[in-house]
Amino acid sequence: MDSYKAILDYLYHQLPMFQRTGPPAYKSSLANTKALDRLYDHPHRNYRTIHVAGTNGKGSVSHMLAAILQQSGMKTGLYTSPHMKDFRERIRINGKRIGQAEVIRWIENFRRINEKDRLEPSFFELTAALAMDYFATEQVDVAVMEVGLGGRLDSTNIITPEVSIVTNIGYDHTNLLGNTLEAIAGEKAGIIKTGVPVVIGRNQPEIRPVFTTRASRMNASLFYAANEFSVGSQQPAPKGKQFLKVYEKGRLVFPDLRIGLAGAYQRENVGTVLKACRLLQEKGWYIPEGAIRSGLDEVVKITGIQGRWQQIGSRPVILCDAAHNEDGIRAVANQLKKTPFTRLHIVFGVVMDKDAEAMLRLLPREGIFYFTRADIPRAMDEKVLAERARKTGLPGASYPTVREALNAARKNADEEDLIFVGGSTFVVAEILP
Repeated sequence: MDSYKAILDYLYHQLPMFQRTGPPAYKSSLANTKALDRLYDHPHRNYRTIHVAGTNGKGSVSHMLAAILQQSGMKTGLYTSPHMKDFRERIRINGKRIGQAEVIRWIENFRRINEKDRLEPSFFELTAALAMDYFATEQVDVAVMEVGLGGRLDSTNIITPEVSIVTNIGYDHTNLLGNTLEAIAGEKAGIIKTGVPVVIGRNQPEIRPVFTTRASRMNASLFYAANEFSVGSQQPAPKGKQFLKVYEKGRLVFPDLRIGLAGAYQRENVGTVLKACRLLQEKGWYIPEGAIRSGLDEVVKITGIQGRWQQIGSRPVILCDAAHNEDGIRAVANQLKKTPFTRLHIVFGVVMDKDAEAMLRLLPREGIFYFTRADIPRAMDEKVLAERARKTGLPGASYPTVREALNAARKNADEEDLIFVGGSTFVVAEILP
């Protein structure tokens, strides 16, 4: 095995992979993760880390923080999931993806040294170990680590970060994390470490006791970003950006903060990022205002983030968003209400382990629907999805591939119409340039 293609085949098809197969790839223990950590001599202890969990927004928060830290002069690692087009998107240093040669070398080395240990890691366990070791080898100053699923049992949850972040709590992966917000919050709160301050992005009164109890037990200072930062829209900015007006504890601190990600839901994420930056500054980190401004403004260019209310076409406008659960689709639906169009066309696909009906009930009734499926085993059959949609009052045609569905929407749309593509990260990935 000496080619990048062969390495990807090993990672995708020979290891249990949640992205493709879903719950069977989920491990209910950190035993493999800890064994891999020992195998590589605890690489994450060689640099500082920031840990980011949450139902939605954790990817955006991770990318924005990484951009700010890089603009502050730090060599910054960024570990996120899933990827859109290329596996190497998951592991970046100063925005640059890990090289193919490095991936090949590391995986080949693991297979050699593992002949004795006989570990059987999942895709995510091995990928997290690769990222942590790569960051140590490259001597990063700091790494922003995004949780893959949950928190308590996630493969990233062996680090002791400078700050822990939980963006928000919604219903997702309920078969693994629990079917109540309290249970899901308990899994996310599992990333809170002894003495490490934690930022909660959204103030949700019904689950506050979960975080309060965990933070008290771990002697960790607890902060709600929404209680300290008020972020409102000032005016649109060109090229898919937006200007925000930001108040901190009632005092105007950013009258014209420009961010490079569109979508009103990013305001909550910006408040979370700013609170995390404040805590790091209080610890003595050098994060100047200029770095905050440039990091947020140029986050797409700096980190390569994609699929967040991203425009990929015009006349008709084509927008996509990687929201893939009830809470995320609610934000998308609210954004669509604020977006001008003559007619709305929606290309939509989901994976089987999501609550499709809950998402479908939130979508605009006036949409013209094109139901489809991504090219992964977890994808819900497009005809099954169309039938479920019909029962919720959303009739539409079904298409076996995302590309066919998008082409049909383009054919039917006029120049002043809007085409939205979403429902799954994997659907969006297939239409990104």
